Amino acid sequence: MSHSEQLASLGLELPPVVTPVGSYVPALRDGNTIYTSGQLPMRDGRLTCLGKVGADVTLEDAAAAAELAALNAIAAVASVAGGIDQIEQIIRLSVFVSSAPGFVDQPKVANGGSDLVGKIFGEAGKHARSAVGVAELPLNAAVELEMIARVK
Repeated sequence: MSHSEQLASLGLELPPVVTPVGSYVPALRDGNTIYTSGQLPMRDGRLTCLGKVGADVTLEDAAAAAELAALNAIAAVASVAGGIDQIEQIIRLSVFVSSAPGFVDQPKVANGGSDLVGKIFGEAGKHARSAVGVAELPLNAAVELEMIARVK
């Protein structure tokens, strides 16, 4: 099954690429590698998850935000690659979690993005990852995600 067919079987579609909030591009290709800028959990031009995880945001809501950020990252990669079916391998995810003092479950938040990538890409979705707690993120986002992918 192609990546686009797998996406559809999950009841998902790629959203429009999120407009940058600064002086950068959503994704950049270097040979067969595409790097995304940090992707936030944006839907229809609105940030869906605000605040600090462990205080303002539950672990479950943060994991869902990481999933949405991953979907936005896949859309950014696909826009540069010529479509989702041009993606050969997700190489790496970096997930940043705006964390309340004492919150230590950043890997569980990042699983939201990792699990979605695995569902869509199967073996080609196995990736290296960092999950990092930070004091603040742009626009008071709870989660930000970057992706590196190899494409055809």
